[in-house]
Amino acid sequence: MDISPLALARVYEEDFKQDMAALKVLPPTVYMRVTENIPQIISFIERIIASGHAYTTPKGNVYFDVKSRGDQYGKFTSVYPDVQEEMADSDKRHVKDFALWKMAKPQEPYWASPWGKGRPGWHIECSTISSAVFGSQLDIHTGGIDLAFPHHENEIAQCEVYHQCEQWGNYFLHSGHLLVKGNQEKMSKSLKNYITIKEFLMKNSADEFRMFCLRSKYRSAIEFGDDSMNDAKNLLQAISYFISDANAYMKGQLVCDPIKEDILWEILANTKANVKAAFADDFDTSRAVAAIMDLIHHGNRQLKAVTKEGGTPPRSPVVYGTMLSYIEDFFNTVGISLGERQVVLENKNSALLSSVIDELVNFRVKVRNYALAMPGPTEAEEGSILAKGRKQEEKEKRRQLLLEREPLLQACDNLRRDLAAFGINIKDRGTISTWEVVDQRRAEN
Repeated sequence: MDISPLALARVYEEDFKQDMAALKVLPPTVYMRVTENIPQIISFIERIIASGHAYTTPKGNVYFDVKSRGDQYGKFTSVYPDVQEEMADSDKRHVKDFALWKMAKPQEPYWASPWGKGRPGWHIECSTISSAVFGSQLDIHTGGIDLAFPHHENEIAQCEVYHQCEQWGNYFLHSGHLLVKGNQEKMSKSLKNYITIKEFLMKNSADEFRMFCLRSKYRSAIEFGDDSMNDAKNLLQAISYFISDANAYMKGQLVCDPIKEDILWEILANTKANVKAAFADDFDTSRAVAAIMDLIHHGNRQLKAVTKEGGTPPRSPVVYGTMLSYIEDFFNTVGISLGERQVVLENKNSALLSSVIDELVNFRVKVRNYALAMPGPTEAEEGSILAKGRKQEEKEKRRQLLLEREPLLQACDNLRRDLAAFGINIKDRGTISTWEVVDQRRAEN
């Protein structure tokens, strides 16, 4: 390949950034590259050598002396240096010593150093760069569970020696593996059992992936497959439907029996307490989502359309408005976009397009209501002998009208079906219809 290693790295870096943006992952405050911090890494190593915790070898390698840390090394993961292991062909003093600087091999990229041409070790890169940004102590350090040893153990050893501190990192959050359904294998490039983010997003959305992750504790392994993704999609759809119905109720488009407000206010208060407790318990997102879904379940139970005719019951929009505000704030916090219309019409003509759809749906409502409207007896005729005698005649007349207007109703149904193919979902609520835009990929599943 006729491209320099640095240029190739930039290609993959930009590809990574695009994938993260597509998943709605917020960018870091600063991007740090190892290749731009080689002098700082060399200086970091020199201080560790000067403190007596690292040594050089005639081959040009530099190793961290694990035994120099005594019983401090291994406390993080309970891996101790005195465990007897067979020594491989190496210029290390002890089997658990790890490289801070490695001599260059033929055709490898290299940098000049006091120990000869070479490159940094894996662990020293992270220790140097994190210290350059955050100083002598980290509050929260994250990473996969497979990084706990040796990577994080060695980072701790390097940084506590360099900064001469008792505790470099306060908290380590280790995430579980993403498993492939059926064989319990970790999804990884080396096993060739992975799909790329771009491939994933051809069938799924970023919100669906987030919901998939939220349904498990971050420390637990999570099984990826069609079933688990469909579960995530169904949850998002249930949330979207509730938001749509609640908004319709608050606007007077959905008429229900009187709401038992006291019950909903109590459930909302309990939900807030349960969500807070779940996040305080090692970020238990699965428990928090379950609490939100329980709130939605209770909200849905009272959003039943009134089928009988009569006066308009009193409405309770405040409690539903408060519930929606809390639910949307919760999902915004975890990076999931919700709202009455799931997908924003993202172009400069979006407002115009939305108005066109409004007019189209309103026209459909008029046609549908006309097709469903049946003439009834007048008040004067209702109790008369003449009206009773013409009952059969009126019934036949209504039947004939229904047959004549059936094409209109069929056209309304066809329009609703055709718009659904473009992600526009029309809901008929008696004599009123509302619409929302949904993810077409979700509609297809």
